[in-house]
Amino acid sequence: MSASRPTLFARLDALGIVHETVSHRPIFTVDEGRDIKAAMPGGHTKNLFLKDRKGQIFLITALDETRIKLNRLHHHIGSARLSFGPEELLLETLGVRPGSVTALALLNDTGGRVRFVLDAALMQWPVVYSHPLLNDATTGMAPQDLVRFAESTGHSPQMIDFTALHDDEESTD
Repeated sequence: MSASRPTLFARLDALGIVHETVSHRPIFTVDEGRDIKAAMPGGHTKNLFLKDRKGQIFLITALDETRIKLNRLHHHIGSARLSFGPEELLLETLGVRPGSVTALALLNDTGGRVRFVLDAALMQWPVVYSHPLLNDATTGMAPQDLVRFAESTGHSPQMIDFTALHDDEESTD
């Protein structure tokens, strides 16, 4: 059973995390929501639900403009080659559907099956934004509070500086 939005907000409140949510039309991609994001200054997230050949499951939460090279990412997170996880696995582990993937859905992974990877660039913003389990709203909070929330669900993030990865790759190409 997936957590509801009120359950999520109650969890944030219990942790003392200040959060603000804005309702809007459903948005399924980073590009679809550009106009909405323009009115909400801060670090907006994009999320990738991935699995590797060995069955490990990953949630990558990155700044919306971060470039992520999937064909090289596995070297940096200690996994086998990665591919997008199937919708059934997404629903089973995080309790959300494609288009609504969010770090806040870690609340639903009570079995601790998902490894959480967080883009270090998000930590530079005063506010970071994520979908609160569905893509018809956006919730903002301090980046350190997003980390604290994830840790409260048993998911300590693996912090990755994707910018540095690209710098390293360009110098070796």
